[in-house]
Amino acid sequence: MKRYDLRHLHENFEQRMGEIIEEINEGETAIFLFEVGDFSSVQKSADLVESKGCVLMNSLRFNEADWTIVVKREKT
Repeated sequence: MKRYDLRHLHENFEQRMGEIIEEINEGETAIFLFEVGDFSSVQKSADLVESKGCVLMNSLRFNEADWTIVVKREKT
C-alpha cells in the first residue's frame, strides 16, 4: 500500500491521479490525498477510479480542506 499526496496540485490533481492508477499492480491498494475546493472533485475522483477499472474502497474528509480515497486494483 502506497500513499500519494496530491494536495500540491490543488484542484488539478486528476491527471496525475490517473497516471498513478495506471501504474498500480493488480491487488495493490493506493491511498490518495487531495485538496477539495468544492465537492465536485470528490465525484470526479470516484468517476476516475471507476473508469480505470479499480474499486473505490473508502472516501472520507481528512480535514477542512483535504479528502482521502483508498483505491484497489482488482485481480483479473
